[in-house]
Amino acid sequence: MLISAVAALTDLAPPALSLRDEVLAGLARPQKAIPPKFFYDARGCELFDAICALPEYYPTRTELAIMRAHAGDMAGALGAGCALIEIGCGNGAKTRLLLEHLQPSAFVPVDIAAEQLEVSCGVLAQAFPGLRIYPVRADFALPVTLPSALAPARELRRVLYFPGSTIGNFTREEALVFLQRWKPVLGAGGALLIGVDLKKDAAVLEAAYNDGAGITAAFNLNLLARFNRELGADFDLGAFRHRAFYDVALGRVEMHLESLRAQTVTVAGLRFAFAAGETIHTEISCKYSLEEFAALGTAAGYAPVRAWKDAADLFSVHCFTTPR
Repeated sequence: MLISAVAALTDLAPPALSLRDEVLAGLARPQKAIPPKFFYDARGCELFDAICALPEYYPTRTELAIMRAHAGDMAGALGAGCALIEIGCGNGAKTRLLLEHLQPSAFVPVDIAAEQLEVSCGVLAQAFPGLRIYPVRADFALPVTLPSALAPARELRRVLYFPGSTIGNFTREEALVFLQRWKPVLGAGGALLIGVDLKKDAAVLEAAYNDGAGITAAFNLNLLARFNRELGADFDLGAFRHRAFYDVALGRVEMHLESLRAQTVTVAGLRFAFAAGETIHTEISCKYSLEEFAALGTAAGYAPVRAWKDAADLFSVHCFTTPR
């Protein structure tokens, strides 16, 4: 049986020194903050997969339902035989739905989590015989260079697929810069398919980030366990708690780790003082209306094509093109 060719991993991930530098810089700020990309060590990926199955966490199952209902229409808008670039590929469930209809000539999954990237590529290679797969480990918030092996396919239309609601982890200003950065990578006549969480009642949003089983809390606190393991830190996980709330004025959920008492923590040989109630800001998740995100894409230089959403107005998937 013909099996997909998975190319050698292109590893563009920053070295461990970058983790140390970014964590130390973040903890030295007046409002301590850690980039959410550091959630996704092996344990963080396991916990996030568990979050996606929670009854309170609607984004994953809602986006999957949108993909099941409309992936054929999306593929028609994108065009068969393209080079599909996916960032934040995760476990690949939504990707499979798109690949079944799109049938691209090449697939480039980009993710910061090497283990999950390897597993996902293996599953997709078995499911789609003949598909050329070029995995890239990278921080996709930074400029990404596509594998040189793609050069012969330069004439293919390039399509960027960004599922989930990860675009919401950027502020609106950062999201604009992010979309602008990818536009020249796609080139003239390229396309963008992106998942966007919609604005909704605050109670629904706060429940999604404060689940009853405590999985999201474990996911957030796993950051501190990672720093203990990889940076020689001495965080007492029992001395911090998970906090998440929706800021209506900013249109975003914020996640924090709150210190339960005054304490001093050592990280990579440096000491950081925490007051009781002081927080480390770990993530934002911006929410948009359909019109707001279409305007953001337009401001970044893309042309809106279409948006698909569920009947309850929880989630959306937007398609844009780049000018020829």
